[in-house]
Amino acid sequence: MNWYIDVFKKYNVFDGRSGRKEYWYFFLFNIIIGLFLAVIDRATGTFSPDARIGLLGAIFMLAVLISGIAVSVRRLHDIDRSGWWLLIGLIPFIGAIVLLLFMVQDSKPGQNKYGVNPKSAAS
Repeated sequence: MNWYIDVFKKYNVFDGRSGRKEYWYFFLFNIIIGLFLAVIDRATGTFSPDARIGLLGAIFMLAVLISGIAVSVRRLHDIDRSGWWLLIGLIPFIGAIVLLLFMVQDSKPGQNKYGVNPKSAAS
């Protein structure tokens, strides 16, 4: 749970590096919370079939948007790529595959131009 909270503490930090663990735990917790909120939205009648999202889900998505972008940029920095690579996700299908491949890569060892390796900093 600390990995998830740490991302919110650095919600507006777009420099530095984030390891795979921090990124994927944030992603996993967001999916779990989103599914939970979708159930609540359907039960309370705040789900909109036309928009395919509920009121609580939409509020949650807006709340984690900046933190999600920031941790994604820091994750790209960890593999020694610019945060601008995040824009490749705008390309349908191919962009998502490329980003997935980037996000599962291991950290570049040692220090790079974006900072110290989070694995060595945690030790």
